[in-house]
Amino acid sequence: MNSFGSRLHTAVRSRGPLCVGIDPHAALLASWGLGDDLAGLERFSATVVDALAGEVSVLKPQSAFYERFGSQGIAVLERTITDARSAGALVLLDVKRGDIGSTSQAYADAYLDPASPLFSDAVTVSPYLGFESVRPMLDTARAHGAGVFVLALTSNPEGPQFQHATTATGRTVGGTVLDSLAALNEGAEPLGSFGAVVGATVGDVGESFSINGPLLAPGVGAQGGTPEDVRRVFGAAAANVLPSSSREVLRAGPSNAALREAAARGNDQFAGLLG
Repeated sequence: MNSFGSRLHTAVRSRGPLCVGIDPHAALLASWGLGDDLAGLERFSATVVDALAGEVSVLKPQSAFYERFGSQGIAVLERTITDARSAGALVLLDVKRGDIGSTSQAYADAYLDPASPLFSDAVTVSPYLGFESVRPMLDTARAHGAGVFVLALTSNPEGPQFQHATTATGRTVGGTVLDSLAALNEGAEPLGSFGAVVGATVGDVGESFSINGPLLAPGVGAQGGTPEDVRRVFGAAAANVLPSSSREVLRAGPSNAALREAAARGNDQFAGLLG
């Protein structure tokens, strides 16, 4: 069983580093001429998968935009995940879950166990109940060759309240998350399976991102992040960055050809990060 880190390393070198978010919010559905309803959700998701799952390394569905339609929306999410993986894309399910004990294990079983219809190659999680609170998700991912991306230093204006706070040792909370991920990935080749979520526009935060794992960088494209920002923020670790774009690519739809062209431009823009 190949680890997620190994599969990701191979995919990026074959298809480029771009991660494309699948965010079917009401305004985007309307811009595609679709209704903000289950039919619109299905058409949107199927179009993105058909256009991009054979082209990009990673597709990142945002679970909340499916959950708002209840059980039928979750069924669409299940098909989206399955179809995207069948077409060759790695699926990073953006759920940002975080809880303790048996509940954390239940989240792990839902997203990281191949027996689940929501099984994905990786998920996003929040460590702000303490890093060890996500241990069930880390252990389940390792057991099944999946990955976990842990929120570390996000670019939303509320993030620094917790992420930049310092511990008794003087280390920032975000920094301790990075330290924990580096420990989990130690010795992994060619890349660890446990990544950090770090905003592409966080600026100079004085942290090392050499965690031997992937670095998901939301905020590129329409949100203002550039390749120069990514190089400046991540330094020597820029080769492990997955620049994540949703609006910049998705607003090119619903034309399959236009979606592919937009994704290709994004990949070309950030290809230099691979060295």
